[in-house]
Amino acid sequence: MRVLLDPTSELAPAHRALTQRPASLAGLTVGLLDISKARGDVLLDRLAQRLTADGVRVRRYAKPTFAKPAPVDLRHEIAVHCEVVIEALAD
Repeated sequence: MRVLLDPTSELAPAHRALTQRPASLAGLTVGLLDISKARGDVLLDRLAQRLTADGVRVRRYAKPTFAKPAPVDLRHEIAVHCEVVIEALAD
């Protein structure tokens, strides 16, 4: 069993099941979400290069600010167009 810790100073961590991961990214679209923290784009640029070199379809997205959750319309667009999402958390 894996435990996911929420860094928001919660007093009693919620237990959340991990989503099943695909065996392969072949034929899938991977969304790369930049949360707008410093240098997150550097990580995502490199991931995009590696994924596209392997033939994976990549779509890029960015939150307007790291201080708030992604807007509903952005989350909806990602959910409609991507099967997998990688979110960059960097500083």
